[in-house]
Amino acid sequence: MTELPTHISLAHGNGGCRMRELIDRLFARYLQNPLLDTQVDATRLAWPEDELIITNDGFTVQPLEYPGGDIGSLAIHGTLNDLAVAGAIPRYLSLTAILEEGLETALLERIIKSMAATALKNNVAVVCGDTKVVRRGEGSGLYLATTGIGTLATTQPLGTEYIQAGDRVLVSGPIGSHGVAVLLAREQFGLSGNVRSDADSVLPLTQALLDYSGLRFMRDPTRGGLATVCHDIHQSTGLGIRLQEALLPVDAAVRSVCDMLGYDPLYLAGEGRVVAVIAAAQASAALEQWQSLAQGQQAAIIGTVSADNQQVILETALGGERLLQQLVDDPLPRIC
Repeated sequence: MTELPTHISLAHGNGGCRMRELIDRLFARYLQNPLLDTQVDATRLAWPEDELIITNDGFTVQPLEYPGGDIGSLAIHGTLNDLAVAGAIPRYLSLTAILEEGLETALLERIIKSMAATALKNNVAVVCGDTKVVRRGEGSGLYLATTGIGTLATTQPLGTEYIQAGDRVLVSGPIGSHGVAVLLAREQFGLSGNVRSDADSVLPLTQALLDYSGLRFMRDPTRGGLATVCHDIHQSTGLGIRLQEALLPVDAAVRSVCDMLGYDPLYLAGEGRVVAVIAAAQASAALEQWQSLAQGQQAAIIGTVSADNQQVILETALGGERLLQQLVDDPLPRIC
């Protein structure tokens, strides 16, 4: 086992192997208890009437506003989505805002208004919170931290431990749009385009699948993108994932930006998408269910869980195979 580095890097927050090592060897090691499961984004809590689901998240996106959203709406959507993919209906949120000295008040007001509108649209309430201010130069304008609580909406157990060889992998829509929208908003490369973040509540997508007895697992592909979700499945189950490049939904504008700048949409975040694993016999019906929804019109069955080749493999459109490595360095920091 290698030694942990002496200092934290941006790569420790990208969802890849360095982040997993940090979580396992520090947080999980010292904070271990029967309820702490670092393989999931939300945890069940026993309660007298309803079974509760709780999650928490942090948001450090730069810039604070971008096409299709801002850090405020992103914080609401991101927290709700972690609850939704765990099979819950979101109910309540807490909010901590860490402001940097010098942040423009008008910008903060726009973000808070956006957050309020997003919460109202999704029928959740921000019920408590805290605010802190750090000195100029000690932040990036605004950081947000949230805790979300929801009620379990299914008796169907979900998790990587239920995944079986032969199961199918579905994605609810085009991948990588959020990552590229944030990249273009930074204007670091002199590029412009009409790519908008896909950030949205995934609750309609998750609720549509909860009646399927063969549903095994759901996750929103945020940090590290679709490829990192597949690696999480592989590491938890020991099974392989075979993805079909020709079936992957990627918007043309996202593909063009990635081709020009050397990014891979498989590793870029989506904030309004769901990756689901479901039994093969129910995959086509589940796909039709998703495609009947406005958010899922471009949903696709993109791969298969395999016991034969215990790696994450992309079968290319040209008929070859590409080994999808686990994310190490962060290709696009500060996107969520």
